[in-house]
Amino acid sequence: MSPTGLFITLEGGDGSGKTTQAERLAEWLAGEGRTVLRTREPGGTEVGIEVREIVLHHRGDITPRAEALLYAADRAHHVATVVRPALGRGDVVIQDRYIDSSVAYQGAGRVLDPDAVRRLSEWATEGLRPDLTILLDLDADAARGRLDEARTRFDRLEAEASEFHDRVRSAYLELAAAEPERFLVIDAALPVDEIAAAIRDRVAGLL
Repeated sequence: MSPTGLFITLEGGDGSGKTTQAERLAEWLAGEGRTVLRTREPGGTEVGIEVREIVLHHRGDITPRAEALLYAADRAHHVATVVRPALGRGDVVIQDRYIDSSVAYQGAGRVLDPDAVRRLSEWATEGLRPDLTILLDLDADAARGRLDEARTRFDRLEAEASEFHDRVRSAYLELAAAEPERFLVIDAALPVDEIAAAIRDRVAGLL
C-alpha cells in the first residue's frame, strides 16, 4: 500500500488504451476534488526521458539483462523523486506501467527469470506497491491493428514478433490471477466509456 495517497497503475500491451483511460480517470478524480499526478515509466523524470530513449529507440542491440537493469534504474529514481513525494502529500498517482511491466516484458517477453526481475524492481523501489493495478487486456493481434492505425514508427518493444506479445499477455494474466485483490482486469476491446465506468467504480471504493 502507498504511504498516504493512492497509487494506481495501468498495465497492458501497447495499444490497449492505457493513455486514454488514465486521462479519463484523472479528469474524474479532479472533479471529485482530488489532486492527481499522472506519470509514466520510463519517462516520468528527466533521467527517465533519457532512459526511455535508450530502451525504446536505441538502434543497436541491448541484452535482456541490461534492459531489465535500465528499467529498474529508471524506476528507482522515479519512485524516489516523483511518486513517493506525491503520495506523501496525499495525491492520487496514476502511473502508466510499473513493476508488472518489467515482469511481463523483460521476464516473460525476454525470457528472463520473472522472480529475479521482480526482486530487482522491489529493491529499487524499496517495496512500494500499488493500491490498485488496472490491467487492460487485449489480444496481441487486435493491439497491433490499433497501433498500425495510429502510427508508422514502432519502438523496440512494439516491433517485437507476435510470439513475444503473446508471452507478455499471458504473463500479465498470470500476475492478475495471483493477486486478484490488487488487480482489476478489463477487456480492452469494450467501448471506452464502459471501461472508464468500470475503473471509476473500483477506484471509488478506495477513496
